[in-house]
Amino acid sequence: MKIEVNSKIKTNWYVITGGPSSGKTTTVNILKDRGYITTIEHARHYLDTQRLKGRTVEEVRKNQIEFQTGVLEMQLEQEREISPDVQVFLDRAIPDALAYYRFLDLPVDQKLLDALANVSYKKIFILDYLPLVTDYARTEDVKAQRQIHDLITEVYESLPFLIVKIPVLQPDQRVDYILNNL
Repeated sequence: MKIEVNSKIKTNWYVITGGPSSGKTTTVNILKDRGYITTIEHARHYLDTQRLKGRTVEEVRKNQIEFQTGVLEMQLEQEREISPDVQVFLDRAIPDALAYYRFLDLPVDQKLLDALANVSYKKIFILDYLPLVTDYARTEDVKAQRQIHDLITEVYESLPFLIVKIPVLQPDQRVDYILNNL
């Protein structure tokens, strides 16, 4: 499925993405430590905000539509607030939502389709997956990890943005690889 992107705004935003446990947040944190502007990953942030309200991860994940919609809302708000001229590294972006909707077999709503039609990114960096590490927020198994990674790759490849695939390297080497391919 080819997604039509109508965005007339060009941004200086780079997306760091990949399946669960691919080192996205580690990569983004190293970029931040090196002085670059970065963003947070919203699925974990959404879970954390819900936990502060007294809900368990299991309760939140029971209603995947609510969970995915909440994550998308946070991502939309974040991207609305960033100036297109600012060089920023996003820990995931709006198209990641479509991959998760597909993985979970959720109906794609008009808000997501409208957002996808207006996205603009300078370049997409897709990190190859690493050995899966689960925790309170990341509960996927290896099969799901790979399916999600493949769906994320498929979604981004359907968009008109430059993609750079980042192989498995040491974290600092991955960051150097990204910076050498801006």
